[in-house]
Amino acid sequence: MTSPLPGHPHIAYHNNALCIEGQPLAALAQTHGTPLFVYSKASMLEALAAYQRGFAGRKAQICYAMKANSSLGVLQVFAQAGCGFDIVSSGELARVLAAGAVASKVIFSGVGKTRAEMRHALGVAIGCFNVESTAELEVLNEVALSMGLRAPVSIRVNPNVDPKTHPYISTGLKGNKFGIAHEETLATYQRAASLPGLRVVGIDCHIGSQITEETPYLDAMDRVLDLVDAIEAAGITLHHIDFGGGLGINYQDDTPPAADALWHKLLAKLDARGYGQRQLMVEPGRSLVGNAGVCVTEVLYLKPGEQKNFAIIDAAMNDLPRPAMYQAFHHIAPLAPRADATTLVDVVGPVCESGDWIGRDRDLAVQPGDLLAVLSAGAYCMSMASNYNSRGRAAEVLVDGDKAHLIRTRESIADQIRFEKLVA
Repeated sequence: MTSPLPGHPHIAYHNNALCIEGQPLAALAQTHGTPLFVYSKASMLEALAAYQRGFAGRKAQICYAMKANSSLGVLQVFAQAGCGFDIVSSGELARVLAAGAVASKVIFSGVGKTRAEMRHALGVAIGCFNVESTAELEVLNEVALSMGLRAPVSIRVNPNVDPKTHPYISTGLKGNKFGIAHEETLATYQRAASLPGLRVVGIDCHIGSQITEETPYLDAMDRVLDLVDAIEAAGITLHHIDFGGGLGINYQDDTPPAADALWHKLLAKLDARGYGQRQLMVEPGRSLVGNAGVCVTEVLYLKPGEQKNFAIIDAAMNDLPRPAMYQAFHHIAPLAPRADATTLVDVVGPVCESGDWIGRDRDLAVQPGDLLAVLSAGAYCMSMASNYNSRGRAAEVLVDGDKAHLIRTRESIADQIRFEKLVA
């Protein structure tokens, strides 16, 4: 290969075999079958270290946004590294606690929290609720009072900043469903401060995902700090400032800023505004796990056509939904490259949908039975996987040096129908 693969150096060729942390992916596929997700622990910790370097000497809490990948083995890596967690459901809360998370380091985001989810989170004493509407403020106040508690809240503000990313993963514009409008923020904080069941502790902002430029972050920080000025001038103290996540990764020659370099610039702006010693929170997800994972899949059939040639694989849109959902690009690499001439093919899955494609117009030399790796598959793949076409979800393996841990068993048909009943 002429250029390093996404995930390099942890994902790389050795002796013409694609490996993860030096372990041949073909051997893992032979042991566990395909489709198979494989993750590099070293890659995850290296990505986390960039944030830790960026925040050295500061009061900061890194909260992994677990919607990117909620597998228990992955959560355990970040819990053991001292991370907090950003969650968006009661199910995610149960997962992080099972993985060893400290409840006081958990932030509950999301626009549609139910009363039951609020009670669950209050009962285990999570660190903060990121509230996203005035209606949610009122309901959370009622729930907290019914439990004899005060809920710690941070209000998610919508700064109307364009993150310059795919519209489905943009969250900080006026037309998005997230957060409180910039011009309504002060009044919302004043209402929150007046409610006896709430305790205002911070402010939150998250403008989107797969952001590859630094300008949107700098613009959003300015707008958030303007709000902090106004809120505190009104007599409401904010103990922490949460700048969310959203930093992108390399899918197709993308060049996002390194986390430590980005935060060097953001912290300089924070210092210049007089907020450099505040407690800071960030919620990275994709940037910690995206390039740490691959999906190994087998070529089932080659199907030449008049207009298109197809390589049909055993992974599908239920395993790897990003191409179908976002027209996303994932690099596809053979586990053992052939010396044969390449053919332009669409790499597609077996699901009964024309949208079930994994890669379009790829130059590949493959034969049935060959194994391919879909790269940059650590984020928003397994966490969004489904049972569409009654397909079982794939197995997952976490590689840690010379060890390979099976962290999710392949889902069987029996697993899928276990809780369903026929009507008598």
